[in-house]
Amino acid sequence: MRENRSLPPSLPTPRIFLLSPAYAGGERARMLLNERAQFELAVRLRQSGAPLGEVFAFMSGLYFRGKLAYARAFGAPPPGLGGSYVITAGRGLVPSEKQVTAQDLREIAAVPIDAADQRYREPLERDARALAQLAPPPCEIVLLGSVATAKYLDPLAGILGERLLFPAEFVGRGDMSRGGLMLRCASAGAELTYVPAMNAARHGPRPPKLPKLSRT
Repeated sequence: MRENRSLPPSLPTPRIFLLSPAYAGGERARMLLNERAQFELAVRLRQSGAPLGEVFAFMSGLYFRGKLAYARAFGAPPPGLGGSYVITAGRGLVPSEKQVTAQDLREIAAVPIDAADQRYREPLERDARALAQLAPPPCEIVLLGSVATAKYLDPLAGILGERLLFPAEFVGRGDMSRGGLMLRCASAGAELTYVPAMNAARHGPRPPKLPKLSRT
């Protein structure tokens, strides 16, 4: 019998995703926080809490759902770490599966996502420093969020430098288009192209519309 000398499958590149937040002060957040709301997620949030990713997906819709699905499909964290962390106002980087309560959501909504506000910036920089130590190279750290403004890029790039990556295909797309793109990629098992966020083009021509998803 011939010896099987086939090589073992290569391990995926270690990778952690940082998800930009949903807006915690909008109408859908108020729906969740309404003490009289009886839909399942609102009741759970009041009584025992719910995963942060699920809460933000409800508030944001397609964009955050796309980020969450993409991170779940392609996250490959080092041992002891999560595959995705959500940027939050006043709380830094929070695992997407962490349980939060209605009071937590109110506290998050009270802090603006503003790189000039130390209530937002200091916890984010603290956690970025910790992540850089706990997930050293070759682990990639990929921002699933906009680099067109300073609110995410400045605090994170100041700590992570060229280790902070960004999907090149995001350039020129709006939030809904990015969300749809990530849902398609997660379903197809096809990753986007990551480039250093510090050097990425921040603006570009709008790409063609995405093809409609099959309903089969």
